[in-house]
Amino acid sequence: MNDNLHRILIKGGVTSPGELKDSITMLEAAGLKEVFFGSRQDLLFPLQNMDEKQLEKISKFNTDIIPDRSCQNIVSSYVSADIFDMTYWLKGSTYLYILEGFTYLPKLKINITDPKQRLVPIFSGNLNFIASQHEDYWYFNIKLPHWTKSAYYPVLVYSWDINAIALAIEDIHEDVADVDELFYILNKSLDTNNKVMDKELEIPYTTFPYYEGMNRMGDDQFWLGLYWRNNRYDLDFLKEFCGFCLDNSVGKICITPWKSFIVKGIKSSSRPELERFLGQKGINVRHSQLEMNWHLPVDDKEALELKKFLVLSFDQNDISTYGLTFGISNDPGKRSHFSSVIIEKNTQPTIVKEFDFRPTYNVLHFKNFDPNTQIYQAYAQDVDKIELPGLLMELSKKYFSQLGTTDSITKSSKKEKIKAIKEVYQCASCMTIYDDTYGDLKASIVSGTTFEELPKSYVCSVCEAPKSSFEKIEQQIEIS
Repeated sequence: MNDNLHRILIKGGVTSPGELKDSITMLEAAGLKEVFFGSRQDLLFPLQNMDEKQLEKISKFNTDIIPDRSCQNIVSSYVSADIFDMTYWLKGSTYLYILEGFTYLPKLKINITDPKQRLVPIFSGNLNFIASQHEDYWYFNIKLPHWTKSAYYPVLVYSWDINAIALAIEDIHEDVADVDELFYILNKSLDTNNKVMDKELEIPYTTFPYYEGMNRMGDDQFWLGLYWRNNRYDLDFLKEFCGFCLDNSVGKICITPWKSFIVKGIKSSSRPELERFLGQKGINVRHSQLEMNWHLPVDDKEALELKKFLVLSFDQNDISTYGLTFGISNDPGKRSHFSSVIIEKNTQPTIVKEFDFRPTYNVLHFKNFDPNTQIYQAYAQDVDKIELPGLLMELSKKYFSQLGTTDSITKSSKKEKIKAIKEVYQCASCMTIYDDTYGDLKASIVSGTTFEELPKSYVCSVCEAPKSSFEKIEQQIEIS
């Protein structure tokens, strides 16, 4: 993401047409013509030569403009409620009640999600609340910024305790070493309505949904999904669209993490007027999923061009990617992606930064191509751009060859595999792992070379940090 962009936080990705129109008015006052949608369901935009405090005075809704990443937007799967498969008790109103309880701007990333949906990432936050099978109770998956791995809270959390628990963690999280210590502290300081966890969280595998176009919702309503190829949403269009929603009693507009938005509850009687409005604006509402299932850094022209190149290759070769998602990343070693397949652009070595140097890429995917496994698997490293289409087509075929066997693989692996702990070394700068089982082929380090045996001149193969920046960590592995 472009770090120079300012943000308006849209709590839970849910806003009203009036609030969105209010934000657009502020952006127009700053001389802007368009806005980006962020992966945490927020609004992003450049702000030059104008103070954000001046713009905030224009707002009727006391909107905060965030100039940096000191505060985080709360992510929720409210957008999926009532239009995709959902946990039986989790209604749209439940999300809204919980979100209303957050009266502060969180510094930690908070996700509040339904495990039955795939549109919104479940584990991309520091505090991940995931609906359980028990009404109004949630699994709580935690990965604080200084933790090397995530852990589950030992009990289920009550819906109306979520905001209190999150706020309490904001105050103490930097000093908490593990989940046991966190549970002890919160249990002493908060009076919460916890529930015993009678089974571990199981997230059913579902294919990625098609989230665009006009779609039926119940007997007399529709929902509409709109997607822009370049994630540059025209403010004039958005303002007029908000006007349509206000005139037709549409209460909420939802931003998705895929740089699109969804509007639910459009009456059948309003559909002709909406279709006429979209047609007059020349809005295409039936893009191919070949191009819709991508997650790109915001305002990154190079990433957008790479995506276009790869999508064109898929299209020319008549390749299906239904159910798969792809992400392009400029942060090698980052471990908070939520696409099935990740294309990482390698950091250019400092020694050649002054020269014209062709970038290379790594291709990774999640186990079973399911981001919810949180287990990354490397597929190819240091490949040229021209090699990527073929590699991704091979991966798509691999995905379809195992599709339908995912559940049985997951269940049997739980029974047949034993978990073990192995010590490895991790670069503190980019989180790259050095594992003596594999060595480092890029640095001509053969497999079996222990970290202690590495020369003092050894540097990280990704970001070139020195050997001294590596820290010993424990990594969980599975053995048959």
